[in-house]
Amino acid sequence: MSMFHRQAGHYVAVFAVDEVRVLRKVASEVVGLLTDGFDHTDPVVGRLFPAVYPQDAPGTAEFRRYTEGDLKTAKIDQAGAILAALPDDAGGEVRLDAEAAEAWLRALNDARLAMGVRLEIKDGTDLGEELDDAVAEDPGSSRVFQLSVYAYLGYLQESLLNALID
Repeated sequence: MSMFHRQAGHYVAVFAVDEVRVLRKVASEVVGLLTDGFDHTDPVVGRLFPAVYPQDAPGTAEFRRYTEGDLKTAKIDQAGAILAALPDDAGGEVRLDAEAAEAWLRALNDARLAMGVRLEIKDGTDLGEELDDAVAEDPGSSRVFQLSVYAYLGYLQESLLNALID
């Protein structure tokens, strides 16, 4: 598994071809969610764009009117930073400057938030236990794969964060 480290003012990791494919798919799905699939009734959209005034729907709508476009554009650009930095359909090195590394962190966070909603992961969820239960039920299930990707994204996010603060 890839791990970021600092090298000459950059944050560097070497990704296997399968990691590149997973990251490309996840980032593309976030872009799709924020463009073609953007729907305020979708719980994932609600998680990525929470109501700023939960008890005041008109106030929230007014706030969204002024901020949502820019926030959505930023989230799309951040997912795009992942897509732009990844090697083309092969494994290889990713070298990020500080700005790109921060965009990756935000995009990884958005992807994990989206997956967490779909997988019904809550604050107190023990991910290891969830994964063990899913494997025991059906080792080849899509839930096992999705939980594994969710865990991988968390590992990658932590790795990049640690490289940034070292």
